[in-house]
Amino acid sequence: MVEGDVSCGEAELSAVTKRKGPGRPTRYSPEAVLEICRRMELGESLRQICATPGMPSRTTVMRWLEVQPEFRESYARARERLVEFWADEIIEIADDTEKDFVDRKVDHENINRSRLRVDARKWLMSKLAPRKYGDKIAATVSGDPDNPALGHKVEITFISAERPPLIEG
Repeated sequence: MVEGDVSCGEAELSAVTKRKGPGRPTRYSPEAVLEICRRMELGESLRQICATPGMPSRTTVMRWLEVQPEFRESYARARERLVEFWADEIIEIADDTEKDFVDRKVDHENINRSRLRVDARKWLMSKLAPRKYGDKIAATVSGDPDNPALGHKVEITFISAERPPLIEG
C-alpha cells in the first residue's frame, strides 16, 4: 500500500479527546491509520497491531472506524488485502514439509497443526470474503411447470470442500 492510499482527513475527532498524562493515543492520527493499514496488509491482526507500544487501543480504532469514513474505506481495503495475504500463506503452509519428519518418523502433531492453521485461515477467509471464499449454494427446482398443483420439489445443496480426516499418531 502506498502512503497516498490512506486519505483520512486531518480533522480531529470531537468524541475522542487527548488524554492527559501517559497512555495510548486517542486523538485521530493519519500516521497511525497508515501504520495500521500497512501492517494489516502484511498479515498482522488488529489485536497484534494495537498491542504495540505507541499504537492506539482497539477500542480507539473501532471508534475511529465509526466516525471517520476515509479510515473506514482504507481499513476495508486493508482487510481485503489481508484475506489475500492469508490465501498466499495457505499455500506456503501446505507446501512446507520441513518439520513433517523428526528422526525419520512422521511428526503427526506438526502435520495436524499445519492443517489447523490452514483451516483457521480458510474459515476466516470464508467469513470476511464470502463471495470469493465462502461455501457455494446450488438450488434446483423440479416439478411439472404445466401443472403447479402437483407441487414442486426444491433441493438446496451446500457445495463445500471435503476435509480429509485427521492423521492419528
